[in-house]
Amino acid sequence: MKIHLLTADVYNKIAAGEVVDRPYSVVKELVENAIDAGATEIAVEIEAGGKSLIRVTDNGCGIEKEDLKNAYAPHATSKLARAEDLFGVKTLGFRGEALASIAAVSEMEIVSKTAAGEAYALSCNGGVLGQLAPAAGANGTQVCVKNLFFNTPARLKFLRSDSHEEGDVAAMIARFILSRPEISFVYEANGKTRYRSYGDGLRAALAAVYGAEVLSHLCEIDAAKHGVRLHGFIGDRNYSKPNRTYQSLFVNGRYVVNQTLASAIANAYASYLMKRQYPFYVLFLDVPPEIVDVNVHPNKADVRFADHNLIYGNVYSIVSAVLDGNSRALEYVVPEQGRAKPAPAAPPAQPAPAPSAPQPTMSYAEAKKELGFDIPLYAGSATVPRRMPQKPVFEVQAPAPQSDAFEENKKFLRAQEQSAKQQRVDPAALAFKGELFRTYLIYECGDDAYLVDQHAAHERLIYDRLRAKWEAREVVSQPMLAPYVAELNAQEHAFLAKNYEILREIGFEIEDFGGTSAKISAVPSDLMGMDLPAFLQEVLSSMESLRAIKLTDILKDKLATAACKAAVKGGARLTEAEARSLLEKMDGDMGLKCPHGRPVAVHLTRSELEKLFKRIV
Repeated sequence: MKIHLLTADVYNKIAAGEVVDRPYSVVKELVENAIDAGATEIAVEIEAGGKSLIRVTDNGCGIEKEDLKNAYAPHATSKLARAEDLFGVKTLGFRGEALASIAAVSEMEIVSKTAAGEAYALSCNGGVLGQLAPAAGANGTQVCVKNLFFNTPARLKFLRSDSHEEGDVAAMIARFILSRPEISFVYEANGKTRYRSYGDGLRAALAAVYGAEVLSHLCEIDAAKHGVRLHGFIGDRNYSKPNRTYQSLFVNGRYVVNQTLASAIANAYASYLMKRQYPFYVLFLDVPPEIVDVNVHPNKADVRFADHNLIYGNVYSIVSAVLDGNSRALEYVVPEQGRAKPAPAAPPAQPAPAPSAPQPTMSYAEAKKELGFDIPLYAGSATVPRRMPQKPVFEVQAPAPQSDAFEENKKFLRAQEQSAKQQRVDPAALAFKGELFRTYLIYECGDDAYLVDQHAAHERLIYDRLRAKWEAREVVSQPMLAPYVAELNAQEHAFLAKNYEILREIGFEIEDFGGTSAKISAVPSDLMGMDLPAFLQEVLSSMESLRAIKLTDILKDKLATAACKAAVKGGARLTEAEARSLLEKMDGDMGLKCPHGRPVAVHLTRSELEKLFKRIV
């Protein structure tokens, strides 16, 4: 076996596969560099979801003329000098891979100017450097990335639609706005401004991303325990979202997706939220750099803690105390009048400092002992904290011998078919014998009697008719007196926009309404008066499993409600002709169930009745 030494263009493309997988990851790396350069103003522009253009402009400290060439070199960074520096990383970037990786798979140009120098530009086309040349530019850096993955067609083929990629970029920008509320951000997609913030604090950043009305549902917290600090905003007990895109966690200013933290917060909310509902939170965890490892993966999306249980216990106890409203919550909740003013922005020439963590107030052993009571165990940890409840250990049973699955399926289908035949009766053979309580219709056939719930039967027939119309797209739209405007986040907007045509096919008039909002001007006439916010919640919950909208699933409850309203009610007297007509429309199917699952008919035999009267034993 021959061992090859890879050339720079090959190993840079391999590195790009880990660091740069889609446009949003390019934006992430470039914005992190701008933040580390001390920028107070950052502008991001993209076109075609970032596939054709990504431009990031900042007013940071800039790059010296002599260093521009090194910026494209792999493993070149201004943020680390020694291996020991990895144990105290305070910047967002540090690996020195991003620019080289991006340049290897795109047409890239950097224009930069320091406060004391002139502006210079250097391009790199697919990893091939151009010539350093003077340029025009203000203090700071502008990085322009065009035709991403133009030389790696396999990677380009797997990119998603422009709207989907744009939504993921917008979601990334939203998290930068939240994580750095002291920085002014502008984000434009295809010439339209999607986000704009002014660097005037976290509350203003929340309003810029989610709308000002969200603030009335949030609680601001600031807690220091056992050497770590948890601060930010959490939704109240009654405020939930249909998916996890409203959850942001930042560790020492870095956005992460971490199972320890997510599990702690989810368990704290567990008793307050319904199934398929998720909490809202924007939380910052500040810890000493030496107890967290940020060098877990090239994309820096996760971190590793020195003690997961200590972190889990801290976060769980703080969040649950606030939600439960116990006495400790007074220490954690920030009162309205006590909210701090936004911190002043860092000067452009200096790197933005990482948040300082509070000093430990007790020993490590004491902290573990205090956290050992009444905290659900973090399942992802290899160790179990003292006094925490243990999960039961289940013995794994060997699987029982299985019969032929194909034969079992055939038996099941035959049984279903036979049951359906037994539950169907010829309507002409049924004699109408009257009604009970103006709700239940009585029919007789030989030695069998049937009681039919007139409301449930009519409801099911209407539901089947409406559903057939929906599936055939034979619906009529009804304009609304006042359009409904849905305020969405970037990922929800991208998901909904992708399904606009499906919604229009079934009678909704829906379109963009600026930023990440959507406007609904008409609804299907059969569903006039429906709860639109609840309907959109159900649609957006589809994002959790990343599946496309399945209209028959999402609209089932809405159709059932419409059928229920239109069906004849219990207590309404039907004539014999109307009762006969209802039976004929049922086609004698006594096994029907209403859309909510209740039986339409009950079957009684003569012998069952005689047993009730003790005529037979």
